[in-house]
Amino acid sequence: MSFLLGLTGSIGMGKSTTAQMFADLGCDVWDADAAVHRLYSKGGAAIGPLGAAFPQAIVDGAVSRDALKQIIGKTPDTLKEIEGIVHPLVAQDRALFCQSARADILVFDIPLLFETGGDAAMDATVVVSVKAEMQEKRVMARGTMDMDQFQLIKRKQMPDADKRARADYVIITDTPDHARQQVQDIVTEIRTKLENA
Repeated sequence: MSFLLGLTGSIGMGKSTTAQMFADLGCDVWDADAAVHRLYSKGGAAIGPLGAAFPQAIVDGAVSRDALKQIIGKTPDTLKEIEGIVHPLVAQDRALFCQSARADILVFDIPLLFETGGDAAMDATVVVSVKAEMQEKRVMARGTMDMDQFQLIKRKQMPDADKRARADYVIITDTPDHARQQVQDIVTEIRTKLENA
């Protein structure tokens, strides 16, 4: 039996980089955002059902996130309907990953892990965190959104302090070396537990 480790953290906290550090140590990583990307891409499992409900969301044979945003913007109630289609497909993708994964530790990179109650399915949870100033600096440096968009996303996410309070492990991602050492410590601790189980 593999150990299921939920990895989460607010925008700009260094989650993707940290997930790669777990992968580098031999953990298998499932990425929720990447799963949605697969489902929305040409030939993806979400195209049929989303296309049937929202034909205008399909552009060039793939689901357009921009089109979905516009649909939700006009009628916010449609978000529940879209989630009702997409969430079971994401769960299916995760189940397939669990069946094929061979590592002793499976890491689930899920942005809204606590918000969606996904932590209930995990053996332990990890939150990546940095000070608010560094978080803001990182997000703004990407050049993909303005301050208003960043604040909107932050408001939708559970506050960092609440996530840290709920997590089994907290990784401070102030520098790559510091983060890598903490990842190493967590993996070592879990592997020791598994060996002694």
